[in-house]
Amino acid sequence: MPRIRTRESWKPRAAATALALCALLTGCSGADGSGGGGQVVLRYTWWGNPDRAARTQAAVELFERKNPGIDVQTSFAGYEAYKQKLATQAAGGDAPDVMQLDYRMIDQYASGGVLLDLAEQRQALDTAEFEPGLLATGKVDGKQYAVPQGRGTETMVYDTEKWKAAGLQPPRVGWTWSEWADAMRTVAEKTGEPGGTDPGQSEDAFEIWLRGQGKALYTEDGRLGFDADDLTRWWTFTDRLRREGAVSPAEQTTQLDGTVENTPLGRGTAASDVNWDAPASGYLALVPTGISLAPMPAGEDGTPGQYFKPSMFMGVAADSGHPEESTRLVDFLLNDDEAAKILGATRGIPVNESIREDIAADLKDFDRTIYDYQATVEGKLDPPPQAPPSGDSALQTTFQRDYDQVSYERMSPREAAENYLTEAKAELRS
Repeated sequence: MPRIRTRESWKPRAAATALALCALLTGCSGADGSGGGGQVVLRYTWWGNPDRAARTQAAVELFERKNPGIDVQTSFAGYEAYKQKLATQAAGGDAPDVMQLDYRMIDQYASGGVLLDLAEQRQALDTAEFEPGLLATGKVDGKQYAVPQGRGTETMVYDTEKWKAAGLQPPRVGWTWSEWADAMRTVAEKTGEPGGTDPGQSEDAFEIWLRGQGKALYTEDGRLGFDADDLTRWWTFTDRLRREGAVSPAEQTTQLDGTVENTPLGRGTAASDVNWDAPASGYLALVPTGISLAPMPAGEDGTPGQYFKPSMFMGVAADSGHPEESTRLVDFLLNDDEAAKILGATRGIPVNESIREDIAADLKDFDRTIYDYQATVEGKLDPPPQAPPSGDSALQTTFQRDYDQVSYERMSPREAAENYLTEAKAELRS
């Protein structure tokens, strides 16, 4: 399925609302780059929703007040539109000075010469308070091309009342995939509907299962870290649950489009879903009886597969005319106390450890839910993997497509796994 990672769904009406809100509250610079008369002019772009846009602009204006010689021109869009525009700008040698990046953009833009090695501006950027494992995810070939803005982790989000109605206790840290499968069966038996979305189509869920087996999605040199036997076991496991009715049927799973609204949980036809913690806030408006966040299942021996992942990154253009000032903006948005209070958890829980503790008391609503959820797995997860190779973006679609063949019973798990491995190896060599 198109996974819901650390990004929001976006619609034209939302875009219009965001622009209006941002203009009303903070006076965003337009996407045409028109700005004030500062001595140094920087372009900063990101993707997000209306709340993120308004808060980001307020933090940028604070930066401008503290750095009167710098004028920051801002623009933002929904994720898909942003991704396409950034790719066009990068290809044309017109990348913005400071840009928001997804996990899967880093290798592509770093290897393509688009991003600055931030070590060249180490005097302008302080990363001493960043978790080393998270910071390392922004490295390619040992160079720090991006720094994380926030952290998130995957979760099983579930309908609290349906879970209780099935007689189940809240999942604990360290529960296993076998226990998860039994819970899916119990919910289906007690409520008459699937226990959750079929996770077989999710590369994210597969990675967590794989890490629980002591393996990895990719090796350090960007090759596959698993074989056809591993993927066959995963797809055999999930396919069996689908056939039993314990997870969602193919007709529902193949309609997933990356929004929470079109998940079985969002539509009220299943009791749970696997998602990243921050986007799970979208279920609040869709599940009137309330939702809860649970840790992801571990391997049968207790090996955790779940990890803290940067929700998104910041990078500086390699050809920026003002690399020092651009890096100072990055540093400010990540390390300034006042900026942190403005931004809150709009990009995930902050990766700066001191900042994270400072804003904790002021977090409210679902931001607080995420903070408390992350606290339950703090210190119990293994370090995150490095950013995946650029070919992974295409392979997400291939992964879903091949599992669709399994769920519609057009291929066996083994046939689909071997087909995926063949295409994946070809993609990673290209």
